[in-house]
Amino acid sequence: QGSAKSTFSAFLRALLDPNTASLRALPREDRDLFIAATNGHLLAFDNVSGLPPWISDTLCRLSTGGGFAVRQLYTDQDEVLFAAARPVILNGIEDIVTRPDLADRAVILTLEAIPEDRRRPEAELWEAFEAERPLILGVLLDAVAEGLRRLPETRLTKMPRMADFALWASACETALWPAGSFSSAYCVNRDEAVEDVIDADPVAAAVRAMMSERTEWTGTASNLLDALAVAVGERLIKSKTWPDSPRALSGRLRRVATFLRKVGIEVNHYKEGKARTRIIRITSHGVSQTQNDAGTQTSAPSASSAMEARSGPAKGLPDSFPRTISGEAGDQHGSPDPTARPKSL
Repeated sequence: QGSAKSTFSAFLRALLDPNTASLRALPREDRDLFIAATNGHLLAFDNVSGLPPWISDTLCRLSTGGGFAVRQLYTDQDEVLFAAARPVILNGIEDIVTRPDLADRAVILTLEAIPEDRRRPEAELWEAFEAERPLILGVLLDAVAEGLRRLPETRLTKMPRMADFALWASACETALWPAGSFSSAYCVNRDEAVEDVIDADPVAAAVRAMMSERTEWTGTASNLLDALAVAVGERLIKSKTWPDSPRALSGRLRRVATFLRKVGIEVNHYKEGKARTRIIRITSHGVSQTQNDAGTQTSAPSASSAMEARSGPAKGLPDSFPRTISGEAGDQHGSPDPTARPKSL
């Protein structure tokens, strides 16, 4: 609050896609979002307090290209198609991007609050911006020209989720910064997004807390739901954000598995035994993928050290937490007993 996030968003929209209503509220349905996308090159939504799951999924489709079809008015069988791929600006006070699939498609910026002695009237800011806008746009167009020239020869050693975006930005960067600057900054930004999403998701945070004291856990979704309940406590179990069934837990695990892998925790689902019992196997590798991706870059924080700093010891994890090695996991006569392997001291 007080960081000029709305003004900053309006500047970006005015620079690339001027509009009389530069900042808008989030739409209430998919159709309105795609209609807005087909009538503009950049969407900007102001003071967002939270993202419902449906709009988070729609923003994912919009960022990489998607479509929406509705029946044409006054017809029985004709359709109207809306297809678009657009960049989107979201601003808000809280961490509004909490789902891994959207966070993997986002670049997250945190603006610092502006001290009172450095604030300026909005009219004065816009006047200064209008004076500099041609120069800023010219620099961006120079970067585009550099990107078009270098794109055919640009290669990345590792492709992130948004591979085309990273490739294009890397091709353009030498017009503005030394080679490798974007890759380093993007790696740091993705590491921070991983930590934010895991902290915001109670299931991911509980799994990381549980695996801080062991290297392996194996069992059914029902076993895992009971084990995590011991780790998080009764208050969180009764909240609306906690999965209310083994099936819901399995779905949540699949959604956060990518980000857990980046902090060194692997989640695998498979079937075992003649009864084809669904088994979940969680292993902790100690060294996170984000730390490996950072390589020798000194500016990239170690995800494993951040994990230790944020999670610390397993919260509320009693000494009686199951750690013994049990019998065969694929027992036909009932649910397999959970298996846990403690970390060696």
